[in-house]
Amino acid sequence: MGSTFVLVFALMASFITLNAYWHCLLPAKLNINVGDNLVSSLDLPGPVKQNIIFDLNSVSESLSIKGNHHHNFTCNPATSLPIASKPGQLEMQLRLFGLLPIHRMMVNVVEPLNVIPGGQSVGVLLHTEGVMVVGEAAVEKNGRTFFPARSAGIEVGDLILKINGSKITSENQLQEIVDQCGRQGRDITLLIKHGNKKRLAQITPVLCDKTDRYRIGLFIKNSTAGVGTLTFYEPRTKTYGALGHVIADFDSGHKLNPVDGKIVEATVKGIHLGKKGSPGEKLGIFKGNSDIIGNIEKNTICGIFGRLQRGIDNPYYNKPMPIAMRYQVKKGQAEILTVLDGNKIEKFNIKILDILPAGNNKDLIIKVTDQELLRRTGGIIQGMSGSPIIQNGRLIGAVTHVFINDPAKGYGVLAENMLIEANLLNAKHMKKNAA
Repeated sequence: MGSTFVLVFALMASFITLNAYWHCLLPAKLNINVGDNLVSSLDLPGPVKQNIIFDLNSVSESLSIKGNHHHNFTCNPATSLPIASKPGQLEMQLRLFGLLPIHRMMVNVVEPLNVIPGGQSVGVLLHTEGVMVVGEAAVEKNGRTFFPARSAGIEVGDLILKINGSKITSENQLQEIVDQCGRQGRDITLLIKHGNKKRLAQITPVLCDKTDRYRIGLFIKNSTAGVGTLTFYEPRTKTYGALGHVIADFDSGHKLNPVDGKIVEATVKGIHLGKKGSPGEKLGIFKGNSDIIGNIEKNTICGIFGRLQRGIDNPYYNKPMPIAMRYQVKKGQAEILTVLDGNKIEKFNIKILDILPAGNNKDLIIKVTDQELLRRTGGIIQGMSGSPIIQNGRLIGAVTHVFINDPAKGYGVLAENMLIEANLLNAKHMKKNAA
C-alpha cells in the first residue's frame, strides 16, 4: 500500500513538473496567419511534434481548419497538418502521446497584414493629462522643512488634473494658483489621479523662505519632447507605430498619458558616439506645427501609435511588406533602417542573437554587425529606438534598448506585439477595415 502511494505521488509530481515545463516553453496565446499550420508555429522539438495530438475547439463561427467546419476536432501531426484557413479564434489543447494533457492555449487566426516600413526620424511632442508629479522639493520655513503635498498622500507618478475645480493645463498655472491662494490664506483642493482612481486632496500652501512664494513641495511636469524613429505605416487605416518602447518621465520613470501628442518631421544634425557605460545619441532638430505628420493616440510598452496625416516613402521598400509573427522570426542575419545624417534613410546589417519568451517589449537580442554603423555611432544609440528590423522580406520588429556595457548589442520588440497595441491584429478590426 505504501509503495503504491509513493508511486502515485511520484507520478503526480512528475506530471505537475511536466506541465510547468510546457507552460514556460509555450505561450498562453498564439497569433498565426491564415494559411499557416499550427504545428510549424509552435517551438517544439522534432520528436515531440510527432507525438502530440491537438484537440481543437473553434470559438469563432468563421473559423475552419483545412475545410473542417466542425466546432470540435482532433489532429495528429504525424498524419495531417492542421491549416488555419479563415480568420477567427480557437482553443487548442496539446496531448502528449494522445493521453497526457500538457498545455492549453488560445489561437488567434488573422489575415496576413502588410505595412510600409519606416526608418524616418521623427520629433515626438507629448502633452500629458494634467500635470505629473515627478519629484518632491522640501519647503523651508523658519529653519524647518515641510512637504505639504506628501502629507496629503500625493506620490511621485500621480497626475494632478484640477485645482479648485479648474483644469490644469500647465506647470505655471498650478504654481500661480498655489501662491495666490497661500497669500489669501486659503487652502487648495486638487483632483488627483493615482493609477485608475481619482480622489480629492486638500492642502495648505506653505510660504518658502528661499523663494518667497507659497508652495506645496512638488516637482511637476506636463510635456516632453525627443527624437525617435518611425517603425511602420499601415496604408489602409493610416496607422503608424514608432519608438518600440513607452515614453516615460525621465526623473520618475512613470508612463506619460498623452492628451495632445504629435509627431513631426525631424532632421539629424550630428551623432554622439556610443561607448561602454555611456549611451550615444542622435542630435536632432524639428519644427513645430508646420511639420506635423501625425498624432499620438497611444503611449504603450511597445511604442507610440496614432494616425499619419499623409503617407510615407521608403527608398528601399516602396511597396508594403508582410509582418512576421513570432514563429517566423529566426536567429541570424537581419537589417535595420535608420537615419544618421539629415533625412536620409540608410540600411545596416545586424544579427538576431536570441528570441526571448513573450512577456514584455524586450523580445529580441540583437547585435550590430555592420562595420560602417559601428564606426559612425558605436552601435545602438538613443534616437534609434523604433528603427525597423527586417528579415527575409518581412518586418519582424523594432530596435528598443541598448546594452549599456556593450553598445553593439541591444533589445528589439516584435512587430507582432506592436500590431497588437495598435489594434491591427484583431480579426474583427481587420475585416472592418478591409470592407
